[in-house]
Amino acid sequence: MFRHKGKARTLKHNLRIASLLSFVAGIVNIAGFLAVQRLTTNVTGHFAFFVDEIFKLNFWQGFVYFLYIFFFFLGSFVSNLIVEIISKTKDRLIYTIPTIIESLILFFLAVFGQFLISQTPNLLACSLLFTMGFQNSLVTTISNATVRTTHLTGLFTDLGIELSQLFFYKQQDQKDKLYSSIKLRLNIITFFFLGGLLGGILYSTLKLYVLAIAATVLIVGIIYDDLKLKLIIQNRSHNDEYKNGI
Repeated sequence: MFRHKGKARTLKHNLRIASLLSFVAGIVNIAGFLAVQRLTTNVTGHFAFFVDEIFKLNFWQGFVYFLYIFFFFLGSFVSNLIVEIISKTKDRLIYTIPTIIESLILFFLAVFGQFLISQTPNLLACSLLFTMGFQNSLVTTISNATVRTTHLTGLFTDLGIELSQLFFYKQQDQKDKLYSSIKLRLNIITFFFLGGLLGGILYSTLKLYVLAIAATVLIVGIIYDDLKLKLIIQNRSHNDEYKNGI
């Protein structure tokens, strides 16, 4: 799911990565909100608050909201920068390394998150927004902009459009394409909700250590992807040996 690119990607690949990363985003979303009462997976609301504070002449608070927006953007920028650099040298690890980086950031915030809440809660919010900007850029690149996992506004918009199109699209190939797209969007929404539900339940006891679960999910996803690739290579090798033997 992390390695296939372009035409090699299928709905199955996108469903797997959508499930994994939307689940992580759901955990981060609820953990960030419960920790610092800030949305940490998107910036739409922060832009409205930024404008509101500027009109009230609360320039410092307005600057804080600007930083939230900027760090989400910065995460996206850095993510794609890393992808482009790796693509010049180790194409096989083009998406694996950025995913490992994201998991390390989440592990760091899980360990030091409570300290950041007491000392610099805005830095914690910025760090989580950076991480989600990082993830959103990564999955957008992997899936050719088919999958978005950190916020649901666009997903519900597209889902509403596609459900309405079912009443008008009669050709089977059009219906099949719509069904696939609807399945993908429902999958993202479901796993985002499940991640948020699990994060909310566990936050009362684990606090920000719940982010370690999100980081572990990413690592498990990478290991699964790597093992599956090795299994495919082994099967192909055995098939080639069998054919040559014949």
